[in-house]
Amino acid sequence: MSPYRLGGLGRRDVLRAGAYGLGLGVVGWGAAPLLVDTAARAATGGERILVVVELSGANDGLNTVIPYGDDAYYRARPKLGIRPEKVRRIDERFGFQPTMAGFEGLYKDGNLAIVHGIGYEQPSFSHFTSMAYWHTGAPNSGDVYGWLGRLADAMDPRGTPNFVVNVEGHQSLAVRARNHVPLVFDNPEKFARGQLFEERGALRTLTAARSAGSPAEAFLFDVSSSAQKAEVHVREACANYRTPVDYGLYRFGLERVAALIAAGFPSRIYYVAYPNNAFDTHVTQADTHARILTYTSDHISAFVRDMARIGRGDDVAVMVFSEFGRRVAENANLGTDHGTASVAFVAGKPVKGGQYGAMPSLTDLDDGNMRYTMDFRRLYASMVCSWMGADGSAVLKGAFEPIDLIAA
Repeated sequence: MSPYRLGGLGRRDVLRAGAYGLGLGVVGWGAAPLLVDTAARAATGGERILVVVELSGANDGLNTVIPYGDDAYYRARPKLGIRPEKVRRIDERFGFQPTMAGFEGLYKDGNLAIVHGIGYEQPSFSHFTSMAYWHTGAPNSGDVYGWLGRLADAMDPRGTPNFVVNVEGHQSLAVRARNHVPLVFDNPEKFARGQLFEERGALRTLTAARSAGSPAEAFLFDVSSSAQKAEVHVREACANYRTPVDYGLYRFGLERVAALIAAGFPSRIYYVAYPNNAFDTHVTQADTHARILTYTSDHISAFVRDMARIGRGDDVAVMVFSEFGRRVAENANLGTDHGTASVAFVAGKPVKGGQYGAMPSLTDLDDGNMRYTMDFRRLYASMVCSWMGADGSAVLKGAFEPIDLIAA
């Protein structure tokens, strides 16, 4: 047996099997080892960080950035359309949803880019399929790795621990990588207390394997042991973080990202999802959508302010997306159904605030849906190339022109 193989498996196979077979992906094999000196080096700042926020469920872009200057909007939405006197006006054509004071503030400060008409060819109306396209950055490819996973591999082929963090109840396809396994957690207290109990058998097996003396087996033991240590660091960072910034009524993960960044975690990519398909507003949309946009706007704007407060504002950019938009017309249930093009955002001090892309026509429709005007991979290229400095063609499997929305 080769000294670097275990049961016919190589190191990469062991990583994959460990993360998905033994359940250690919940706390992240990539967490090994989290060292204090690494944290101290990262705490000095300077390295660019990308934070991606997923609005799961398909956000209604038309009632987020409202085209109040277009009468076609009100004809299509006689009940759901938000009246001009209520919108938070951006200009003579568009305005934010009335509850989005946080985003309005970011925009006025020049720290928010609005990307109109974002989508892709031959759109899918399935949450699962469309999200897979966005997660992989490669529609119809069947790729098993995510675009952020490929970005991590391109930036750090060695698979340095803790490069990617996924704040979610399960690992997103977006962060699945060849050489990296992300640190994945939702509630740091919950995974610290509950997950290890469920994994005791697997950990005992790994501990016993240590005695065999194989380098591969020793590697398994070291990774499983250091994963437990990473839990302690995550729990302590989140428990000890103190900020005067109000993250809003519903905190869905960015406060945990802030805690890790402030603690000096060496992570360069963070992925956070708004849970439970909350943006799937088929029925009685008005109040629900207004409420979750309040939470989203307040939470993201608070994070941007908090990064500035701790001296990392210039280092962090936040990209916000949803898997597709909604149909132009309201439905009979006072909601909206699955559509195509929508709106995306990039927030932070590194952003050149403003509006990008062309707003799709609300009358020249494709079976009731807007025709997209901006390929979502151009937005990805902005993050991959312009912000993180990686090779976009390798990460995105094609050449896509970045949108000129990064200031430096």
